Amino acid sequence: MSGKFKNLRFALVAATLTMSANGFAQTVIKGNVTDNTGEPIIGASVVEDGNANNGGVTDIDGNFTVTLKGNSKKLKISYVGMKPQVVNVSGKSVINVKLEDDATSLNDVVVIGYGSVKKKDLTGSVATVNSETLAAVPVASASEALTGKLAGVQVTTSEGSPDADVKIRVRGGGSITQSNDPLFIVDGFPVESISDIPATDIEDITVLKDASSTAIYGSRGANGVILVTTKSGKAGKVNVSYNAYYSVKKIAKKLDTLSPYDYAKWQYELALLKNSKDLSSYTDYFGNYQDMDLYKDIEGNDWQDIVYGRTGNTFNQNLNITGGSETVKYAFSYAHMNDKAIQIGSSYKRDNFSLKMNTKPTKHTTLDFQVRYSDTDIRGGGANDATGSYDTDRRLKYALIYTPIPLSNLDESAGSSDDDLGNLYNPVTSQYDNDRKKERKQLNFSGAFGWEIFKNFKAKTELGYDDYKEYDQKFLGLTTYQVRQDPKYPNKPAITLTDTNRHRFRNTNTLSYDFKKFLKDTKHSVNILLGHEYVITKKRVNTEDIRNFPADFNSTTAWKLSGQGTPNKVDDNYSADDKLLSFFTRANYNYDDKYLLSFTFRADASSKFSSENRWGYFPSAAAAWRISSEKFMSGTKKWLDDLKLRLSFGTAGNNNIPVGQLTQAYVNVTGDPTGWVNGFGTMLKVSSEMANPNLKWETTITRNVGLDFTLLGGKLSGTVDAYLNTTKDLLIRFLTSGTGYDAQYRNMGKTENKGLEATLTWHAVNKKDWGIDLSGNLGVNKGKIKSIGDMSVFGAETRWASSDIGQEYKIRVGGQVGEIYGYQSAGRYEVSDFDHYDPASDTWVLKEGVADASAVIGTVRPGSMKLVDQATVTNEDGTKSGNGIIGEEDKVKIGNVNPDVTGGFALNARAYGFDLAANFNFSIGNQVYNANKIECTQTGKYQYRNMITEMADGKRWTNLNEDGTLCNDPEKLEEMNKNTTMWSPYTTNKMVLTDWAIEKASFLRLNTLTLGYTIPQSLTKRIGINSLRFYATAYNVFTITSYTGFDPESDCIKKKGQESLTPSCDYSGYPRSRSFVFGVNLNF
Repeated sequence: MSGKFKNLRFALVAATLTMSANGFAQTVIKGNVTDNTGEPIIGASVVEDGNANNGGVTDIDGNFTVTLKGNSKKLKISYVGMKPQVVNVSGKSVINVKLEDDATSLNDVVVIGYGSVKKKDLTGSVATVNSETLAAVPVASASEALTGKLAGVQVTTSEGSPDADVKIRVRGGGSITQSNDPLFIVDGFPVESISDIPATDIEDITVLKDASSTAIYGSRGANGVILVTTKSGKAGKVNVSYNAYYSVKKIAKKLDTLSPYDYAKWQYELALLKNSKDLSSYTDYFGNYQDMDLYKDIEGNDWQDIVYGRTGNTFNQNLNITGGSETVKYAFSYAHMNDKAIQIGSSYKRDNFSLKMNTKPTKHTTLDFQVRYSDTDIRGGGANDATGSYDTDRRLKYALIYTPIPLSNLDESAGSSDDDLGNLYNPVTSQYDNDRKKERKQLNFSGAFGWEIFKNFKAKTELGYDDYKEYDQKFLGLTTYQVRQDPKYPNKPAITLTDTNRHRFRNTNTLSYDFKKFLKDTKHSVNILLGHEYVITKKRVNTEDIRNFPADFNSTTAWKLSGQGTPNKVDDNYSADDKLLSFFTRANYNYDDKYLLSFTFRADASSKFSSENRWGYFPSAAAAWRISSEKFMSGTKKWLDDLKLRLSFGTAGNNNIPVGQLTQAYVNVTGDPTGWVNGFGTMLKVSSEMANPNLKWETTITRNVGLDFTLLGGKLSGTVDAYLNTTKDLLIRFLTSGTGYDAQYRNMGKTENKGLEATLTWHAVNKKDWGIDLSGNLGVNKGKIKSIGDMSVFGAETRWASSDIGQEYKIRVGGQVGEIYGYQSAGRYEVSDFDHYDPASDTWVLKEGVADASAVIGTVRPGSMKLVDQATVTNEDGTKSGNGIIGEEDKVKIGNVNPDVTGGFALNARAYGFDLAANFNFSIGNQVYNANKIECTQTGKYQYRNMITEMADGKRWTNLNEDGTLCNDPEKLEEMNKNTTMWSPYTTNKMVLTDWAIEKASFLRLNTLTLGYTIPQSLTKRIGINSLRFYATAYNVFTITSYTGFDPESDCIKKKGQESLTPSCDYSGYPRSRSFVFGVNLNF
């Protein structure tokens, strides 16, 4: 008996030991990874499936060794640009794996509103820029990263200042007076701009273009939606990346101005033309005519070089740390940019921090947190020229028109007795007299909790808070118009301090369900999303106007010692709460990956509208047919991977107007002498905006048809889209002159945009050691104003020349925003246009039948600017002719700034560690209103201004005899000017706009050119570095264009209330620079 127990005891112990040994056994797997050509893949990731922390990478020969610790018995092998594989290694100790190229992007996941979908299952018009594209070329902001990369998305940098406005237009935009900016969403949170987000923090940028995509955002999606997804952590070992670059930059283009001698010669002739009997306006400053040779061969001041010709530099660095496990993933980033700009006193500094955590507390729940912080400091007055409240804030023009040589006794009062624009100021002084400093801080918190209540039924709640603060300090020195014209404290510096605080809270709740469980046929797929959203925005703007500082105070002193000035006005404005309450739903149906249907609906209630008009309803529907999956297409499988036809129809809304338009607002007036009533210095007065309680939603209806295709195993892919967008009940800021109010917001009018878009990507070569990719896109958009209420036309003016030119932009039924009206140039008056010269009256008498332009240009004589006399008079025989006198009736349409075609294309190549990227963008058919050219070729009422070489001696008409007298002899004048081509710059009345200043501005720009080299991993692995790349990039490399101004994308006038009405006017803008960048990408 005891023997049996002994045997049993021994058997149990042996069994226990055997089981323990099996339980603690660890399987070692060795293997080799190659590509489809048999070449080893270096750095391929090999991890145990289900345990991302256990694994490694292949060595220089493609070999790896992994010790399995779990029970999955599977390895996951992956490498960038190749299809990942999961290999069962049960019972194996050695494996060989061959990875295939993943040229096709059909299975890429694309972010859409409140969710994501595989690219192959899209039914709407959507375009994406991924992180690889963003990383290839270093850019300062996310906005720049979109330039020339997406069809139908036009990205324009209006001028060259570090904080320049980046204008993004998706399919043109339908509004007239209101902003056509798209809705920006960053990780689900609506933001005002994406320019402060470092490109290195971004995983991808998705643009939603048609209503089937944008309707889920309802009231805010009419102008398109740009979704930015920032990088998240990934399970596995900690990954550390450091990227840095240093750049140097110079002005890309300067305009040539007259030499000192030519300048002096013209000033003498101008003095003669103004008053030939008294030349003191010349001799007091230049000396006698006989001494003019003194100005020959001397070098004048290059004010363009002095003001914005310095060598700028930028240092940009960022650190990213990501990692985590299957249950906790994290991503941290810090980015710093310090930009010394090309203009004196101009700089830009930005710091960004972000932390993102994605956790999975239980099998069925997720908990995500994110915080982003940006701190931006902007110094310099450059951007004031575009957005200044006063027309006279435009100071950069003085670098062109200021005297090239010092002139004794000449001060800013010379040349015009009724100078209301500022005649001549030293360009350096005027810059510092218009100094500005902005401090912008933004903090964004967001969190989300997700719960899979039961299988395929998910609930999610998101909370977000955004805090925005901007402190704007503006200095007004002795040369500024406001200081010179101040009725209480003339010629004493002033400052304006504006403190803006904006707080936004967002709560979104969604329920989604995938009906897999109820659908027995796996070919059917149905999922539904239900959601609710609430967004509230609070805003306060406090503005302090302080004047009467000591005359010797500069900007820094005035800002620090604000108590030394006299408080003039305080405006503490609390805006009404901007509230948006929304309910939305989306349903998707998929049959056999062949037939796809999508339906969305959103209802929005906005506090900007009264209770009767508060709710807006925005439905949309889309369908897609994967033609390539049909049986009759079976013969194309060898070369056709995917062919899908898309159709969509839907509506989206726009409530992009200021809050508080329903009831009449009153404003507090302190210290403003125009507000005094019966001796009271402080009072409440009606605001300048007339209330309108009947406002309602602006609505855009979109129709879209598109075709997606992928060929040759993913080597060739592209999309083609055609669309028709109609926007009705336009929210227009209508000028109400004569009512006592400046303007009133009204629903009036209808616009239309229609166009074509195409994109194409070709992976021409994709070998192990080298490859070439080509991609391109283009968009054609035609806008049309269908109606503007009871009117047929209204105008807008830039006022760059005060009231000289008037309303040069016309918004008319049948036209487009951006049409310019003015006079047509007829060249110049020749001697043959005159009957004779009358010495008694010192006038030239025009021949009968020659139109008289004196009412526009002033004194008419040979060489004067000549204008076309339009056929405005109907004769007895029914024909039309001019009336012989040039006037307002002779203004016609002389230009249209809208392009016919926009787009871009790119070349990306790699070979043996080297990489090359060239990115182009282009525009065809656009024009630019070159106001600089007018001011620098005409005198108007001014004197002593320099000109550009368009009016150089030998080109311009001359009236000057060799002895320094004014020539009035017809034959001699004709002989003197037989080789000149331009008219005389002398216009006695005002500046005159003609079609000569509306220039063709089609262009092709090499936006960026990058050459990089990645050190072989066989070397970097030895010192613990995963990858190391050095690169050099050139920005704004060259521009091919016939435009003679600074830049063919110039857009320098953005007056408050009419930002959209006066596009593409090139005047006194901050010139663009050309930069060269040297950088490094380092990954551990």
